[in-house]
Amino acid sequence: MSNTPRDVDHALAYPEPPASPLWHRPGVKARPLTDAQQRRNRELLDNPQRTRARTA
Repeated sequence: MSNTPRDVDHALAYPEPPASPLWHRPGVKARPLTDAQQRRNRELLDNPQRTRARTA
């Protein structure tokens, strides 16, 4: 058994509370993203990952 403290995130130790009923609106659907919006989102997510990998 190790004497080192465990790397535990205590915020995740309990189940997530149920979502608010205000978040669920019946009949309202999100609009699908266009191809250009999807491409832009991918680029925005990829850029920080690439720059972080170079500096680390």
